[in-house]
Amino acid sequence: MAQVPQTFFDALAVRTWCGLALETLGRAREEIDAINVYPVADGDTGTNLYLTVESAVAAVEAVFAGHAARSGPEGPTLADAVRAMAHGALIGARGNSGTILAQLLRGMSQVLADHESGHADGKTAHADGQGLRLALRHAADSARQAVAHPVEGTVLTVASAAADAADAACGARGDCGTVARAAYEGASAALAATPGQLPVLERAGVVDAGGRGLVAVLGALVETFTGERPRDGAATVTAGASGVGEDASPHGACADTAAGAGQDGPAFEVIYLLEAEDTAVARLRERLDALGDSLVVVGGDGLWNVHVHVDDAGAAVEAGIEAGRPYRIRITHFGAGDVHTTGAERPPRERAQRAVVAVVPGEGLAGLYAEAGATTVLARPGEPPASGELVQAVRRAHAREVVLLPNDAELRHTAAAAAEQARTEGIRVALIPTRSAVQGIAALAVHEPERRFDEDVVSMTSAAGATRYAEVTVAERQAWTMAGICQAGDVLGLIDGDVAVIGSDVTATARSVLDRMLAAGGEMVTLVLGDEAPDTIAEHLEGRVREGYLAVDTVVYRGGRQGAVLLIGVE
Repeated sequence: MAQVPQTFFDALAVRTWCGLALETLGRAREEIDAINVYPVADGDTGTNLYLTVESAVAAVEAVFAGHAARSGPEGPTLADAVRAMAHGALIGARGNSGTILAQLLRGMSQVLADHESGHADGKTAHADGQGLRLALRHAADSARQAVAHPVEGTVLTVASAAADAADAACGARGDCGTVARAAYEGASAALAATPGQLPVLERAGVVDAGGRGLVAVLGALVETFTGERPRDGAATVTAGASGVGEDASPHGACADTAAGAGQDGPAFEVIYLLEAEDTAVARLRERLDALGDSLVVVGGDGLWNVHVHVDDAGAAVEAGIEAGRPYRIRITHFGAGDVHTTGAERPPRERAQRAVVAVVPGEGLAGLYAEAGATTVLARPGEPPASGELVQAVRRAHAREVVLLPNDAELRHTAAAAAEQARTEGIRVALIPTRSAVQGIAALAVHEPERRFDEDVVSMTSAAGATRYAEVTVAERQAWTMAGICQAGDVLGLIDGDVAVIGSDVTATARSVLDRMLAAGGEMVTLVLGDEAPDTIAEHLEGRVREGYLAVDTVVYRGGRQGAVLLIGVE
């Protein structure tokens, strides 16, 4: 952690602020999660904000490390640092609250980067109190514009109040510390007033969760420029006499029609990154707004983060495909109790007895697993989920007992760490060491929540273990394998994790892999097609099974963008 206080807003101050914000949210995360009541009471606002800032911190640290390796001790410019912060938050944003925080940071970065570009000496340029004031104003305005239907009493209100207070403080040409403290105090006062703006907060006796998270981040900004951590009393505010002291909504920052929403809200939360032009995104907003609610689209310069609650998750993803190239798609199925809050008071949601949490490699399988009742974590190619994401998914499942399916041999230790963390929170977790999504499908097929937990786990483990797995993929570079040397562009057939076939044609390689697997027997073949699989491959392989292996059934699923061209399971 860099030394505090910082005098001006320069690259080092950005680094310090991000680190302090992460520490602050780490301390406040559980309390913020606990008061999440609007608009979906699924208790993950603090976690979403923490993961969003964690991604911003990683991006800023990468810029400092990269600059040190290339340029020596001078360090990155303010523009380098704030752009990295904004980009990291954008690509790592979680939930509605994290998405809006990402836009707030992006709005600040746009002003601060422009402020630096106006200085002759870009290496030493920095922002003063006036620059910070302008950045906070632009952040609040841009975040409000990103939300389809802004609601007062949320993080948007708190952000606007922070900017208003900064404007007043800068009238006396305050320095960065003065402006930061004014913004913090204005945000804290606005946070305390949120229960009077949203009846659901008043009934629950809490303040808005997303707004509370922003107050925590602004408190870290004060500490950056003054060296003093603000007293918790200024930020820990509740309504009435509840005594709860944190934020209230992972989607509390959200943006939808408030008290008038129906009792039964949309069933799915859909989030994805999108590469698209501005004109296409304008059309996308209109389409998604008609499909659901809680719509927030943030970003720019060709990269966007899209968040929406819908009943038809497939339609939300298809809208993204029409607009550009969606990826890192995350689909979360809200539990029966996770409906959007309404004017009628509602008791806290009861925990389910048992749930399944699974890591899946593509959006197609995410939908399949979700339909079967599992809570899913999407593993992007080359970007496996961290243990924190798995812990978050276990919490989101909201069950006393959880079966965790990592579906990847490389994730076993990560999943074990997540399971151990969840157990410290009183959740009974069983980790089944599935090494492929097809093994997870087999385990999920025999899952029976009404059975005793141990019996269910044994049955699922047995089904997964009895499923041999394979994948067909394309080599990215030359390498030694169990089947010989492969070249970049070769088609590889891996059986149980080892390269068994090297070919030049996807269909022919897949057929060879399937024949090898069925030579040892089998009753069921599962094929999961990636986006890049040939159109005729499923028909060809199904025909091969019918002709050469009597009494063997075949089932085909669309996996979407899953990394591998084809996944194969044989039971």
